[in-house]
Amino acid sequence: MPTKPSRARRMVRDGIAIAKWSDLGVYYIQLVAKPSGSKTQKIVIGVDPGKLYSGIAVQSAKVTLFLAHLLLPFKSVTKKMTGRRILRRVRRGRRINRNLAFSLRAHRQKRFSNRRQTKLPPSIRANRELELRVVKELLRLFPIATIVYEYIEARGSKSFSPVMVGQKVMLGWLRDLAPVVTKFGWETSNTRNHLGLIKNKADKSIQSPETHAVDGIALAATQFVSYESFCHGKEHGHSWLGAVEITPAPFKVVSRPNLYRRQLHFENPLKGGERKRKGGTVTPFLYRSGDKVQVKTKGQILTGWVGGYTNTNKSKKVSVYDWNWHRIGQFGLNQINLIRRATNLCIA
Repeated sequence: MPTKPSRARRMVRDGIAIAKWSDLGVYYIQLVAKPSGSKTQKIVIGVDPGKLYSGIAVQSAKVTLFLAHLLLPFKSVTKKMTGRRILRRVRRGRRINRNLAFSLRAHRQKRFSNRRQTKLPPSIRANRELELRVVKELLRLFPIATIVYEYIEARGSKSFSPVMVGQKVMLGWLRDLAPVVTKFGWETSNTRNHLGLIKNKADKSIQSPETHAVDGIALAATQFVSYESFCHGKEHGHSWLGAVEITPAPFKVVSRPNLYRRQLHFENPLKGGERKRKGGTVTPFLYRSGDKVQVKTKGQILTGWVGGYTNTNKSKKVSVYDWNWHRIGQFGLNQINLIRRATNLCIA
C-alpha cells in the first residue's frame, strides 16, 4: 500500500527497504524483509481508451494515487505501414516486364488468402499494447482489485469508431491480469458530473488531467459510488450511494519512442547514389535509441531520449528528442550523460 514519503525515507535509511524507480517514472520502495501485514485497501484502475489519446487513473476510496495521459502511436504506425505498402508495390512492379502479354508476366501467385483476416490492424494493436503496458506497470506498484474499462458502443446513425476495433481483444488481455468491469460512456459522464470533475472537451490534445485522465478517475470511482434506486413508503426515486475522495496525484504523460527499426536508409538517394542511413536502435557509441539521457548545453540541463546519431570524420553527435518525439537538438558525446537504459516508454 502507498505510504507517507517521510515513512518511506525512514525505511530506506534504516535498511528495511530499498529505493527504486518504475518504468513510469514513479519512485517506490521495495521491502527486503517479510512485511508486518498483508491487509490492503481496494484500489481500482480506470482506463478511458481513445484513438489518439487515452486516460488512466488509479483510485482508492480515500485518495487518488496516479494519473496518466497516453499519447497513442496511431498516426505514426499508420504512416509507417503506408510507406511500407508503397515500397512493396514498387518493388513488385519493378520486376514485371509489361511488354509481355499479361499471361506471360512474372506475377507471383498468392501464398495465402489475405482477404479474410482476424488479426488486429497494426495501428490499433499498437494503441492497445501501450495501454496494456501501462496497466502492467501499475499492477507492479499497487495491489489492484479491479480494472474498469470504458466500452465503446456505436448505435443508430453514429459513425464507426476505430476505438471499437480490438476492444474485445483488449478486455481478454486485461482479464488475464485482474478482474475487469466495463462501463459505457454515459455512465462515465454521469459519474464525472456527480464528482464535480471538469473535462476539457475543446482541445483533447492538451496534455493535462482535465482532458482524459478525469475520465479514468470517474471510471475507477464507479466501484465506490453508484446511482441506485430507492423506495421508502410513498417516496421512490434514485440517489447516489457511497463516497470517494478525489485528491491531487502524480500526473504523467506517457508516449512511445518513434523509432525506425527496420528501415535503415531513406528512400531517395543523395547525389552520387549514396543513400543516407535512417533508423536502427544501436549506435556506435555508448547509447542506444530510446535511452533516457541528460544534456548540458548553454548553461541549462535538459532531459530527453536518444533517437539517432551522426558518425562522420568531422562530427560525432547524438540526436535527442522530447516525449512528444520532437528533436531537441544534436549534441556531442561530452554533453550527454546516461540516466536510464531504454524501456520503450517516454515519461514526462
